[in-house]
Amino acid sequence: MRRPRRSATSSIPSETLVRNARTEIADASPIAISNVRMDRTFILTAELDPASFNWLDGLRRAHFPPARNMLNAHLTLFHRLSLAQASRLADVDLPAGVMPMHCDGVRLLGFGVAIEISCPELARLRTALRIAMGGELSRQDSQGWRPHVTIQNKVTAAAARGLYDELRASFVPRAGAVGGLLVWEYLNGPWRLDRRLPFNS
Repeated sequence: MRRPRRSATSSIPSETLVRNARTEIADASPIAISNVRMDRTFILTAELDPASFNWLDGLRRAHFPPARNMLNAHLTLFHRLSLAQASRLADVDLPAGVMPMHCDGVRLLGFGVAIEISCPELARLRTALRIAMGGELSRQDSQGWRPHVTIQNKVTAAAARGLYDELRASFVPRAGAVGGLLVWEYLNGPWRLDRRLPFNS
């Protein structure tokens, strides 16, 4: 009597079969993938004094491609934080007063232009926040922090070079202040202000 042929999958653990089946379903069904809820993402920026913000935002509105400009001028400390990391910001001891900051010069970004910012106290606070929040950081946030405010992006290299040369020729350093932190929720393009963390609280 012939023994029944053994199935090619009979030696594969059932857990593997289930996992493979789920993978095949996900690969074949865009609906299954789109229904998976992604974690919320947050951005942390510095709250600038009104005069500095208005000046920088005016430059951004003047030179950023209007169709692509969904944000106001901003000085980013962390570009991508998880909900858990953003929640831990509430436990951090923040400075009791504003921090002096300076707009030092113009930086060419390749396909855009930014205003360089210097604020040693804010740099030290960023290091402390990174330790306090824990967790993994994005590749961008793990690199060395070079504070700046982008006023033009997503243009040709020639257009960026032209604005860079124009602004650098007439640039005058400006003093300003950082008065707190702003926590934003990323909404697949636009940002929504989640909360303010003022330094004088």
